[in-house]
Amino acid sequence: MKRKRILEKKKEVEQIIRAVSSREKDHLDSFPHLRQYSANGLSIYLTSGRGNKLSSQTKHYICNLLKANMEGPYGSEWSIEEKNKHREMVSQEAHYMFVCDIATDNTNKEISCSETEFGPTCVNGRGPIVGFLHYRFIVEEGVPVLYVYELQLEPRVQKKGLGVFLMQLIELIATKNQMGAVMLTVQKTNSSAMRFYTSKLGYTISTISPSKVDPQLGLVKSYEILCKTFDSEAKAILQALLTFHLLMVFPCRRIAQHPTIHDPPPLQSIKGGG
Repeated sequence: MKRKRILEKKKEVEQIIRAVSSREKDHLDSFPHLRQYSANGLSIYLTSGRGNKLSSQTKHYICNLLKANMEGPYGSEWSIEEKNKHREMVSQEAHYMFVCDIATDNTNKEISCSETEFGPTCVNGRGPIVGFLHYRFIVEEGVPVLYVYELQLEPRVQKKGLGVFLMQLIELIATKNQMGAVMLTVQKTNSSAMRFYTSKLGYTISTISPSKVDPQLGLVKSYEILCKTFDSEAKAILQALLTFHLLMVFPCRRIAQHPTIHDPPPLQSIKGGG
């Protein structure tokens, strides 16, 4: 009976992920009042996209902004990670939230797109993109999770509350679609991002993060996995009991050999919160 319940739960989770990942529905449609952000001198409109439907212009913009924001935190690892990120960004599983700068005249009529330092691009005529958020729906330790792969903002729109707004919206999308948690990966060298997620937003280092699973592994890995859970089951698995569980399942093996730790979702250090 226990095995049957486990298999039923696994099937249920897979169905949830399959449904939320395959649908063409714009996830922002569930929160139309949150498509716009107007504060601290910003006038922003959000649009959605999928990785396999990006225009060449948008791909070019994403690559340029990624390099500008992340080459420093990754250091010598950037040449490899850049190739990984280019592959990730065009996947069908990649969901996007594009941050568009709405410039308006005194008649409230939208002005056409203009070129930014990262390339000329706009989405649906809504003005130039000034940032984006890339996320996916995955299963982590049997829990349906919304995993934030990238949150990238241009310097001119950082530190104005936009990062907090976007992450709060992502959390609403996660709970609306029956996800047990939001997770993300941050480079240890990106101290500002770490403070942003832990101090401002209440994220904690997950028990599947290398430093929590095995301190020795944590010393050689350059990242931490953070999470915020939304129910008791997700919290028990991703925040409290995993290390104990691994010791019971693999008593004669190093915890570092667990596949979750060897093959985490691709690294996605976050830049531009606040």
